[in-house]
Amino acid sequence: MTYDVDELRTHFPSLRSGVAHFDGPGGTQTPREVGEAIATVLTAPLSNRGTLAVSEANADAAVAAFRSACSDLLGVPAHGIVHGRSATQLTYDLSRAIAKDWRPGEEVVVSRLDHDANVRPWVQAAERAGLTLRWIDFDPATGELDEDSVGAALTPRTRLVALTAASNLIGTRPPVRAIADAAHAVGAQVWVDGVHYAAHGFVDVPALGADFFVCSPYKFLGPHCGVLAAAPDLLESLHPDKLLPSTEAVPERFELGTLPYEQLAGVAAAVDFLAGIADQNAPTRRERLRQAWAATEAHEVRLRERIQDGLRGLGDAVLVHSLAADRTPTLLLSLPGRRTADAARFLAARDVLAPAGSFYAYEPFRRLALDDDGGLRLGLAPYSTDDDVDRVLGGLRAFLS
Repeated sequence: MTYDVDELRTHFPSLRSGVAHFDGPGGTQTPREVGEAIATVLTAPLSNRGTLAVSEANADAAVAAFRSACSDLLGVPAHGIVHGRSATQLTYDLSRAIAKDWRPGEEVVVSRLDHDANVRPWVQAAERAGLTLRWIDFDPATGELDEDSVGAALTPRTRLVALTAASNLIGTRPPVRAIADAAHAVGAQVWVDGVHYAAHGFVDVPALGADFFVCSPYKFLGPHCGVLAAAPDLLESLHPDKLLPSTEAVPERFELGTLPYEQLAGVAAAVDFLAGIADQNAPTRRERLRQAWAATEAHEVRLRERIQDGLRGLGDAVLVHSLAADRTPTLLLSLPGRRTADAARFLAARDVLAPAGSFYAYEPFRRLALDDDGGLRLGLAPYSTDDDVDRVLGGLRAFLS
């Protein structure tokens, strides 16, 4: 299939601003269809879920469409899909439910590569339950996960391994399936942070070996919320704290309070928009998503390689920390002798948005020994163009000169 980025961009009203967006890892721009879906559900007859009136049926339909869309996106049954306010909130909520069965002397494994949302909830849960914490490390010189530290971290006492499928800071995609297999071999569960991963490629949760997988639709053209995917029978084994009259049914037992039906409609619309990038003759939405992500990933990787070529021309004035063999189209830069925050402000004045900071990736930020100013992050998205690349490279050259 042909990837027509110019046609794709016509669906994004925000891109008329003229800003070249490299802030996708923090949240993408939103297509018109997503906003229209949100408005349609919110302004149509709408009540709590039920079957007595059209307003109740509309709410129920929004929930069903959300679960079906995320099922196709992630490769799990629809009743294994849980909505949450954010991936962070879902991780905190589920960590408390999962930790109810933990006992002192057992162990939890976390990674130095991860966003703090997949570190701190598990660190705190382990501390409360009296578990030992073990760490998986990565090599700051290459961005690759340290496989020796994986073997050293896993023992028969390991209860859970928390690992990112792609670093939001440097883009590294660790070998999740191999680590999941090793974790399962010692009887541990595997919690995968897929927030950055799901924004740049086709997701197959069972193939990853993840017991739990969280992602954030606002990283792939949708509204601000979180999604948890897991096998329904695994969710059945967990009993979160909840109100007495609220349902025990899965997945609703994890969704506290009334669902934001309009937000769910926006997520379903984002998935449909992504599927619409593909050949519409494909037999299923999941197959269309597979094709769409293949085309999108090829587009983003080509642009990433153009940026890398341009950065090499800047010599020692730029250090690139995104070096892993398998990585997303996200580049973290530092500028020796210069403040990346100053570079971000300089670029923003030229309508190029490339934020600087640590981006809540506290552990990898410290492991890379970056100063408090952080790094400059260039993240590509499906709507990124060659002109965007020219503008960010030109802006960096001007800043450094």
